[in-house]
Order: sequence, then C-alpha cells, then structure tokens
Amino acid sequence: MTTTTPSRRRRRAPTRIERVAGKAAALQKPRVILAGLLLLALTSVMLLDGYLRAEVGGDQRVRTGAASGKVPDKVLDGGPILTFRGGQATTVSVPDKTIALTFDDGPNPTWTPQVLAILKKYDIPATFFVVGSMVSRYPSIVADMVDAGNEVGIHTFTHVDLSYQSDARVNREMQQTQLALAGAAGITTTLFRAPYSSETDAIDNYSWPVYKKLGEDGYTSVFVDTDSDDWKRPGVSKIVKWATPDDGEGASVLFHDAGGERSQTIKALPKYIEKMRAKGYTFTTISGAVQKQEAADGGQAQGAPNGQPGGAGPGAGTSNLQAAHRTATGATLYEGKALIGAVAVAEWTVPVLSVGLLVVGVAVMGRFGMMLILARRHYRQRNRHRFSWGPPVRQPVSVIVPAYNEKECIANTLKSLAQSTHPIEIIVVDDGSTDGTSEIARAAARELGMTNVRVIRQENAGKPAALNNGVRSAGHDIVVMMDGDTVFEPDTVRQLVQPFADPGVGAVAGNAKVGNRNTVIGAWQHIEYVMGFNLDRRMYDLLRCMPTIPGAIGAFRREAVLEVGGMSEDTLAEDTDITIAMHRAGWRVVYQEHARAWTEAPGSLKQLWSQRYRWSYGTMQALWKHRRSLTDEGPSGRFGRVGMPLVVIFQIVTPVFAPLIDVFTVYSMIFVDFRAALLAWFAVLAVQLLCAAYAFRLDREKYRYLLMMPLQQLAYRQMMYLVLIHSCITAMTGGRLRWQKLKRTGEVGTPAGAGR
Repeated sequence: MTTTTPSRRRRRAPTRIERVAGKAAALQKPRVILAGLLLLALTSVMLLDGYLRAEVGGDQRVRTGAASGKVPDKVLDGGPILTFRGGQATTVSVPDKTIALTFDDGPNPTWTPQVLAILKKYDIPATFFVVGSMVSRYPSIVADMVDAGNEVGIHTFTHVDLSYQSDARVNREMQQTQLALAGAAGITTTLFRAPYSSETDAIDNYSWPVYKKLGEDGYTSVFVDTDSDDWKRPGVSKIVKWATPDDGEGASVLFHDAGGERSQTIKALPKYIEKMRAKGYTFTTISGAVQKQEAADGGQAQGAPNGQPGGAGPGAGTSNLQAAHRTATGATLYEGKALIGAVAVAEWTVPVLSVGLLVVGVAVMGRFGMMLILARRHYRQRNRHRFSWGPPVRQPVSVIVPAYNEKECIANTLKSLAQSTHPIEIIVVDDGSTDGTSEIARAAARELGMTNVRVIRQENAGKPAALNNGVRSAGHDIVVMMDGDTVFEPDTVRQLVQPFADPGVGAVAGNAKVGNRNTVIGAWQHIEYVMGFNLDRRMYDLLRCMPTIPGAIGAFRREAVLEVGGMSEDTLAEDTDITIAMHRAGWRVVYQEHARAWTEAPGSLKQLWSQRYRWSYGTMQALWKHRRSLTDEGPSGRFGRVGMPLVVIFQIVTPVFAPLIDVFTVYSMIFVDFRAALLAWFAVLAVQLLCAAYAFRLDREKYRYLLMMPLQQLAYRQMMYLVLIHSCITAMTGGRLRWQKLKRTGEVGTPAGAGR
C-alpha cells in the first residue's frame, strides 16, 4: 500500500476586501471604547454631582443622648476651642468682652454674600466653617471670604455626623474639604467644627475618639458658647437675644449662612453687631480669640491653632486673624484646582442634561401620541372598502434578488417567488459569491420548473452595484427589490405593486416581518419591526416623507430609479439614500402594509450589532448627503424640512440621549427615591406597551411576544443605543465601513412555516 503526502499549501494572500474589512474592524475597537468612555464620563459626572448634593454617600444619621463617661471632665467643662498639642487635650476660652463670630454650613450663593457685605460694612471679621461640597460648587465666594480677612474652618465635605463614620470616611471628609479650599482660595486650614455639634459638654463617647484623632492630625476643634438657633427661624429679636452671652463673658457665637432660608439671620446680624458693640464687645476670629487669650495669659496659649494639615505653613501675607490658614502648594493645590474644575463641569453638565432629557422625554411622548393618531388614520384610510390606488396593476414586473454567499437561503427565496400570484421575471444577481450561490439558484429554478429566472454573475462589487446591474437587466417598468435571505407570501408582489396605479407614486415600501422570531433576540427584533418600523412608516406615509424603503421588500418605477442615478455607493444605507433621492426628484413614496416579506433577522448579538451599526451609520451618511434638501423648494424641501428633522430627532438625537435617561433612572432608584423612579419607569414602559399593542393589533400579530418587552427595554434597547453612539463617533471621526455580510442559517422558509 502506498500513501502520498499532501504538499504543503501556500497560504492564500488576503483579498482587497478582506484587507479593508480587517482595517475597518481594527478601527471599530477604539470607537467602541470611546463610546463606553463617554458614557462612563457622564455617569461619573452624575455621581460627582450627586455626591456634592449628598445624594450619593449621604448619611442623615445624627447621634443624640449618648453617654460621655470616657470624655475628660476638663474638656466637658472647658472652653470652646479644643486642641491636642503635645498629645494632651487642652481647651481655650474666648476672652471676656470678645465675640468670636462663627457661621456654619456655607457657602451659599444667596446668603453668604449678604453676610460678607454686612461684615464689611461694620469692618469686623468672622470665622466660617464651610462644607466642602459647597466650597467646590461656589469657590469664588470662599475666595472673597478669605480676601476680606475672614477665617475659614472645615465643616466636613458632605455634612455628616462623623461619630458614625469609619476612619477612612473621616479622613476623606477632611481631605476633600482641604482640596476644595486649596482649589477655591489657595489655602488649607487647621480649624474644624463637627456638624451637629454644640458646646463641649455635648461631646460623647462616640465623638470623642474622632476629636482625638483629628487633634493628633493637627486640627483644632471649635465648639460654641452661645447658639443663636437662627436655623429655627424664631424671629429677629430672639436670634439677637439667644446669641448674646451673659454678663460680659466672651463667647464663640454660632450663626448660619446656609442650610436653609436665612433672611432672619441677615436682618438680625446688623442689630446684633450694634448691640454687642454698644456693650463694649469686640469681634475677632477663632485664631484672634486664641491669640488674645494668649496675650491675657502672658505667654503662648497651648491651644493655639498650629497644625499644618494639607499645607506648607502660613503664608507671608497671612494675618494673625487668619493664623489657622496654610498656603496650599504642590499636589494639594493642583488637585484642588482639578476638583473645582470637575465640579464646575458637573454643575454645568447635569442641569443642561436634565433640561435636555426633559425635552427629549416630552418629544418622545409626543412622538408616541403622533404615531398612534396617524397610524390609526393611515389604517382606516387604507383599509376602507372604497379605497383604491386606481385601476388594478396586472402588468408583469421584475424581481431583483442581489445575493452574496446566500447558499443557505437562496433556494427558499426562489421557492416563495415561484408561488407568486402576480406575473414576474426573477433576476438573481450573484455578487461574486464563493459558496456556489449561483449554481444553487439555477438548480432550484430547474427543480421548481421556473423558466422566468435569470442568474447573472458579476465580480464582487457590493450590493448597490448588484442592484444596479439588475435594474439595467430588468425587462419591465416596475422592479421589486428583495434580499437574498427573504421570502415572499404568494400575494406579496401583487399587493406591493398596486400603488403604482397612481402615476405619482415612484416607490413602495413593503411590510418586513421577522421570520426567526422564536428566539429571545428574534422576539426582540420582531417587536422592533412591528412597533418601531411599521408604525413609523404609517406615520411617514401620511406625512409624505418616508425615509427608508426596506431592502427586504421594496418596489420602484424603473424610470424613477434611473432618473436619480440608480443605487448609490456613497453610503452604506443605499435603501435610505435612494428613498430620499426619490423624494427630492418629486416622486411619492408610500407604505403598503399588506405586502409582507419574511426575513431572517440576525441570530446573535454580534451579528445584530454589525447590522444595526451599518444601518445607523448609513442613515447618517444619507442624511448628510442630502442635507441641501433643507433649503430646497418643492418636494425636496418638504422632505428636508419635515422628514429629515423627524429622522434626526427621533432616530439619532433622541436615542443618543436615551441611555442617559436610563442612567438617571438607575441613579434615582439607588440614591434619590427608589419608589418614584420605579413608578416613572413603569409609566414609560406602559406607554410603550400601549403603542406596541396597537401596532400588533394593526398588523394582526399575536400579543404573546409583548411579554418580552420589559426585558427588551432592559437589555436590547441599551445595545441599540450603544450601536447608535458608536455610529455617531464613527461619523464624527471620519471612519468608513463597507457593506457587511451576515451569517445566515436559512431557517426562514416559506411564510407558512414562519409561525406567527
């Protein structure tokens, strides 16, 4: 027995099409990443904005009534200024006849500037304990505050009770506020006042470790002697009375310049200042009070603010009244500037997006309403017993089937055409197939006894070229175009060509149906086809601005196709391109719901992405190509000023913003109001279900597929949005794609086998 060793085959060099496809695939990955990064950036902006507003990470717990047995008595009975210099807890009191005027919770764009104006008028300083999130939102107010000679302390970043927080959260609250101060005013500070704190005798066993830790880090904790309780809004006279210390004693006095409506505080402050001056009081900052007490004691006060968290020591121009300030340098300064910049972006972006999404939401709901009204009108108009396009069209027509590697489907396509009730000639244009498509087509025609089939082979040149070849070869005045993976019902062609009884009709869009709808992906596309495509086409038909004749089923006057130059290779969506060209040439394009075609939809997410990516990008190309219709007159101008805006708004702009609606919804569910957000989502879903149910009713489809709609909204719709965003990025970056071939299974046979 002899054996032969097969010779080693030489590796085939890639064709030009394969090289271009490889380059295109390589280009798509960065664009997908860019689309994901854009969505991630917007999500991050929303989370930052929510964090600033205490919607993300907010903690409203406030501890009350806790024991204080672990707190030293000298602290509980001491002054309002607490330090841990040398590791020992030390308190300092405000000297007699001295007011350390303090304000909490700011800055606020309404009230803080008014407070600063009053302080400037009376030429007195104050200490402002600021919330970091507010500092990052209103940095210019803090800069003005510091420039005016006032002192600044930390009131945490998100105004949380630190006794409930971990060490990491405490550090984060302090560090983020320091960064905000660095970015806003170029300083850091050693002063701290805890939210919800009051006098030192309110320190408990849970907050005491926090003060000790911060003291070890160099912070001076500040409490109050006298609380105006202005946040209760008790009236001007009571605010003044409650803020007045007893018997000439010095005091750290608390007011608020934010955290609520502060008009009473603004009215009370001048009266308070005048009253205290009349009593012989002077006003100073916390640092000023410490230094004044030091002078009274005849030496250095142990409680002087002398830590240096986050800074490089006092600046040369720092006054004694601002001794707690440290000049921000290096990374602290630049990180602070970056924080302020990021917050500025968030502060601008989120409100703009909110308004934009509101507009989009109203537009979407308006579109749903318009679709329902016009679809009903279209259905009633076209299904009246007396409705007629004119004399019945009985003349033979040419059916053009462009095919590229359609060995799985071409036989089923021809089998369905063999049952046509309308006289047809069939032209199969094999666009350089490598799988024997043309041979299979010829064999199927012989087997079916079809003498009206011509198979034309051409070098691979793309679908538009194949269609143009078929149009040139057509022997009849009306040409029907279908895909090689599509099957017609026996009456499809007859129904499709009847509108040509109207001499003004140049093209007709048929009703494309998903044949492989018994899978999850197929069911999702089935819902989309019935609701999104066919309901839309009814509306566009009445408005006389149909944007697309589906490649799966469409009919044209041959003279009209030749008049507009045939199928163009300028775009990936040749069907949209020629439809718009028909409008611009003055032809009417209509929708024939009774002409049904069954097509094989993509069976995997990868194929679906590829198909919809081509559709979306091709539509953008076609709209850009025909942009001059916006300023044209006549039928072209009508499409440009009616159809094109509708397509741009509802097929590009609205879907691009739609993921943000979902992000906002999830954000609201997690951080704002779960119940309200969930109800809003279900309300929108109910509206969509109503529209879908009506579309199914018009198309006489079974409602059971609508059970897949909630899942479609959660998964499928998001994918379609990402595809569109991907297409937009490709368009903006100038990328180009070729017509892509999807893998077919041939599972869609005759219409009878495609169960409904």
